[in-house]
Amino acid sequence: VAGAPIAVINADDFYGADAFRKMYDYLSAAQDDDKYRYCMVGYRVENTLTENGHVARGVCVEKDGVLDTIVERTHIEKREDGPAYTEDDGATWHALDEDTTVSMNLWGFTQDFVDALKKDFVSFLENDVPKNPLKAEYFLPFVVNDQIRDGKADVTVLKSADKWFGVTYKADKPVVMAALAEMMQNGTYPDPLWK
Repeated sequence: VAGAPIAVINADDFYGADAFRKMYDYLSAAQDDDKYRYCMVGYRVENTLTENGHVARGVCVEKDGVLDTIVERTHIEKREDGPAYTEDDGATWHALDEDTTVSMNLWGFTQDFVDALKKDFVSFLENDVPKNPLKAEYFLPFVVNDQIRDGKADVTVLKSADKWFGVTYKADKPVVMAALAEMMQNGTYPDPLWK
């Protein structure tokens, strides 16, 4: 529908029913005013880690439930004494509280966000892709951070208590399959999921 708000997700992530309910409720009432009124669903970092290696997460810095910025941490691990990240290949580790809110790229946008994406995407194609055509990534959080910094948008942080699941490593697949099977068994989702 033209002009309708949009939700953006990663195709290889499982976010949970609670997250989608919160996203729907927010977007159903979202109205831009002097700023774009976006949202994102944040998760406890502890609920997003794998037993099989390190992950990258956007650590959310917020004020009164509104996103201030996202700090990308590209190497977070579940360690014996809790979640921690490193920026120097493990020479030093920085603890993260288990309740730290992280972005898993579940975003809610008003339609105007598409115009911001179009503008910045041209720059990405011209500058980033030629430097690294196989690995260049266009990160939505960077676009959002720019709009927040420029005073154009506020992003409400919706909190989900759900466990996030993803297949970052091959060994993650059976864990995700077991979690989905359990959710079908307890009635969270229909069995079978697809007919």
